[in-house]
Amino acid sequence: MPMTAMELVQAAKKTIKEVSVDEANTMIANGSIALDVRETAENEAGNIPGSHHIARGVLEFKIASNEAFEDKNASIVIYCRSGGRSALAARALEQMGYMNVCSMEGGYDLWSQS
Repeated sequence: MPMTAMELVQAAKKTIKEVSVDEANTMIANGSIALDVRETAENEAGNIPGSHHIARGVLEFKIASNEAFEDKNASIVIYCRSGGRSALAARALEQMGYMNVCSMEGGYDLWSQS
């Protein structure tokens, strides 16, 4: 049976780790890599300082060529605008062998409010 985009997101969220904005900030402060999977225009309008940007649409194709993500055991905190794309991205990276990924609940919208 076909799934809607929101059903895909909900299915991904059942299998991935999600962290709060506070947890994400702590993880990033302690060396986790922040990965912004929003579109380029969204990233250019504002982002978490020090984050790496790879748009969700090309993530699987570009992550391997980015030196920051050579270590598949590195801790990665993924964010998007509200948490949907980052959940899908976390699931995809797990399927690609990344062992320590999580999605930030609420995304950049919630992060920028805190």
